[in-house]
Amino acid sequence: MSNNGQSKRNAKKHPYLAGNFAPVTKTWTPTSVSWTGDLPKELNGGMYVRNGGNPMANSDLGRDAHWFDGDGMLSGVWFARSDNSANGLDVQFVNQFILTDVFLSQVESPAICTPILPSIATLTNPASCFFWIIWRIIRTVFIVLLSHLPGSGIAIKRISVANTSVLYHDGRALATCESGPPIRLTLPELETVGWFDGNAVEGEPKARDKKDEPTLGGTGPLSWMREWSTGHPKVDNATGELVIFHCSFAPPYVQYSIVPSTEANLADHHSSETAVRITNAAVPGCTGGKLMHDFGVSKHSTVILDLPLSLSPLNLAKNSPVVAYEPWKPSRFGVFPRQHPEAVRWFETDGCCIFHTANTWDEFDADGNVAAVSLLACRLTSASVVFSAGNIVPPPHPNHKDVRSEKPMSFFAKYDEESEKQDPEKIDETSPLISHKDMVPNPFGASSHLPISDDDEEQCRLYYYRFSLDSATENVITHQFALAAIPVEFPTVSPLTAMDSARYIYACSTSNESFGAALGKASKIDILVRFDVKALLEKAQSEPPDAITGCVDNRSLAQIMASTDPNDPIKVFQFPPNVYGQEATFLPRSRRGSATNKNTAFDEDDGYLVFYTFDERQLDEYGECTDDAKSELWVLDAQSMTKVQCKIQLPTRIPYGLHGNWFTEEQIARQKGVDKVRTLPPGARAADTQWSRIKRSIHGRLG
Repeated sequence: MSNNGQSKRNAKKHPYLAGNFAPVTKTWTPTSVSWTGDLPKELNGGMYVRNGGNPMANSDLGRDAHWFDGDGMLSGVWFARSDNSANGLDVQFVNQFILTDVFLSQVESPAICTPILPSIATLTNPASCFFWIIWRIIRTVFIVLLSHLPGSGIAIKRISVANTSVLYHDGRALATCESGPPIRLTLPELETVGWFDGNAVEGEPKARDKKDEPTLGGTGPLSWMREWSTGHPKVDNATGELVIFHCSFAPPYVQYSIVPSTEANLADHHSSETAVRITNAAVPGCTGGKLMHDFGVSKHSTVILDLPLSLSPLNLAKNSPVVAYEPWKPSRFGVFPRQHPEAVRWFETDGCCIFHTANTWDEFDADGNVAAVSLLACRLTSASVVFSAGNIVPPPHPNHKDVRSEKPMSFFAKYDEESEKQDPEKIDETSPLISHKDMVPNPFGASSHLPISDDDEEQCRLYYYRFSLDSATENVITHQFALAAIPVEFPTVSPLTAMDSARYIYACSTSNESFGAALGKASKIDILVRFDVKALLEKAQSEPPDAITGCVDNRSLAQIMASTDPNDPIKVFQFPPNVYGQEATFLPRSRRGSATNKNTAFDEDDGYLVFYTFDERQLDEYGECTDDAKSELWVLDAQSMTKVQCKIQLPTRIPYGLHGNWFTEEQIARQKGVDKVRTLPPGARAADTQWSRIKRSIHGRLG
């Protein structure tokens, strides 16, 4: 065996930096690609874009790395119209780093060999000592301050890596992340324009007659913190409003903003002149700094999730990690009219974690007033994903039970029993739990013979909450139960029914209860699930499940997959053996009938699911991707959940990542103008001056 092969075999790789989780280094300008199958006409002119962390540094670190870290990279497929193509389309692939301040600063200063921001793994690891965490925070502050001194090429004004999601609002495509405001990009080139402050974007032409509106974060010494925005802002497709919240560890902890659209053609019942703008309004009653990733928004209401997953440096004073889960504390849901956060009402129930909501809708009384707000979300009974995605053994649940075949499981659970018994400070977290060679091949797919456990101590289920507003004095959750026992995450809904009582929810799952252990904790998707919410809630009325712990449908995934009932409320698409997917986005089929008649009847599930896939037969004997490994974009018929309509072959692989979105041809066409985009000059480095040499020396000592 060659020395290179020997070193590769012995290399200890973080599971979320290995295989198809490993970052890619090459970017692609729009490049024509081929496909097989039939391209639905709904794709014409549109573009699918997915965001995700792709660290340009830190690729060899172990414990101090996390799946949620990493510089944002956008990967897109544009179905461009073309007169030179036989079928009128030129399908093009493009991927680009989001040129954030942090990314540009790291390129300018290659001596910075570890990320500027502290890893989430550092902040969550019980084995991280107080002084190490403080040093990592001080290092970040020092590098940021250093970048503002005269002679620096890049000043770090925002610390966001913009690696979470991507959306469209008011003529702009925006990438998001919790540690900063949204940042604008162009379609289809995926070039970075600049930060969006809720009013304007740097790099856009300044409108002479534009009214000077307050900006996200406002003014004052803490404005930089108050512009931190959720990774999942909501856009009302009828009014064009952007609804967003900002969470920090300084009182009032959560602030709330609504940014109206200036596109009058989108405002069905709120013109741009009368739409209400809210900027950084306090949401009273929040209990502290929290790791708030998502929230719920309906046509008339908003739901803030104040859950027992804290994120605050003040935790260090209590001898707890900066990110700490306290499941003995209650989960609190703040419900208020969309435009009146001061009228929030707080509902409490058992502690849990929710990272993604699926849909939110209102119920009305006879007088047309909102009588209740319903929320569908992926509810976890532990925070194991926060730890496992950093290759850290999660702390045991306070209600943990010693079980074997019924071991607690969730979509993101960790499953290695031996690692539970070890001292976290002595575990070598730079290596995966199990090597590629230890995996047992299964000719029928990814261990599809294994059942899914439904132990109540470790769940990740599609969950239904109903918050009653009938009483003026009591805040009662009238319904709270799971729609099904199977584990699901990364939910999606049709844009035509979002913020309304959507009948269908789509989500991701896995066919293997022990997939976390077999894949070194790195969760992989080989199942897509469609839930008929209407049918399941109707069943809950006739057969009410137990509150909190109950399920409407208690079948295992294997039982659901074996069903031949054409009207089964749960349908499943299983990927072929060795093929894994990513979060799907729903694309509605064009409505039948007149294009101008918005009341034309349509089937909610009549459309397609669009998602990236990767065939892991392209991994080598050490579980690493070969140099020529490639991904595909699949388009699945959402009604049948069986027919893959077409497959687009890409020139590179797309690492397993986070959230994507579909941008229509009309949205691409009506983007606002751009004066200047951020660029990365070839061989970008700071000028060779005395100051630059001093700065490089300081960065080298900081590591």
